[in-house]
Amino acid sequence: MRARTIIALSGGVDSAVAALLLLRAGHDVEALHMTNWAEDEDGYCTAAADWQAARSVAEALNIPVHRVSFAAEYRERVFADFLAGYAAGHTPNPDILCNREVKFGACLAYVDRLGGAYLATGHYARIEHRPGGLRLLRAVDAHKDQSYFLHQMPRSALSRALFPLGQLEKSAVRTLAREARLPVSERPDSTGICFIGERPFRAFLAQYLTPSPGPIETPEGVQVGTHSGLMFHTLGQRGGLGIGGRQGLPDLPWYVAAKDPTRNALIVVQGVDHPLLSSHALRTGPVQWLTDPPAATFAGEIQIRHRQRAVPADVVWNADGATVTLPQALRAVAPGQYAAFYQGEECLGGAVIR
Repeated sequence: MRARTIIALSGGVDSAVAALLLLRAGHDVEALHMTNWAEDEDGYCTAAADWQAARSVAEALNIPVHRVSFAAEYRERVFADFLAGYAAGHTPNPDILCNREVKFGACLAYVDRLGGAYLATGHYARIEHRPGGLRLLRAVDAHKDQSYFLHQMPRSALSRALFPLGQLEKSAVRTLAREARLPVSERPDSTGICFIGERPFRAFLAQYLTPSPGPIETPEGVQVGTHSGLMFHTLGQRGGLGIGGRQGLPDLPWYVAAKDPTRNALIVVQGVDHPLLSSHALRTGPVQWLTDPPAATFAGEIQIRHRQRAVPADVVWNADGATVTLPQALRAVAPGQYAAFYQGEECLGGAVIR
């Protein structure tokens, strides 16, 4: 009997083509559609449309489709951390937590209930057998590579995960969808927060956290404006600060360089090349490794944002976390972001920047 493969069918073109490829490869495929954000009063969450799109794909491919809500798990394991991070002045990444806690956590457990051996998704990444075990690798399409978003997935999930799109360029995925006449072949890619969708972020965040205005200051402590809440600003941000020209100061744009939550102060500097906008070192919390842990000191690369080019890094780590030295400075390194460690195309794991 063939092992059953459950495809996480979102309603988008990527997961639809992933399902198509699995069928063509001879898998026994069933689909699972997750609805993880229950609130849709404002019309920004596309849960209803996504479900209808997923159903249409399942019908076109003649595969069963199951529907499940992990809204409670999402709120408890992902969204609560997201809000706590912003309340602390950090820059959290809910998409990474969502992959760890929901897609390869709660969802993988549900796959067991369905009798599935594997969970497949439309992520652009690769899993390969190499000496010593499985390895998470970057996708062939460097522009679409999503290994950064997957670096916190449980190591145990690697043996049960399938990423059929890892060897394909995005353009080829669209072509396959059109050739197979999949009903979502022209559907736009989803954007915005995982499962919540694209919406006015400031207004959305203010529904859950109370904004606290405070001073905007230079590193020397000179107040140059007032912010409406630290949570509305990110390190490296230009614009939206409401700082005009200041007598006695250069006529250069202002950038967010730091946050001081203890004083509720936003620290800003002038000029895109200001040294306080770049870091040559950072510290992280405990590292989650996707492979056997490397030596306590190793050389590799680090990536702190999706689609950002990885830069060389010298890493010293122990059970408490990692200290990373960067020969090439990184711009706008923010607490709460995730640092993913690489050696070439292999993603080793990663940790939260502290």
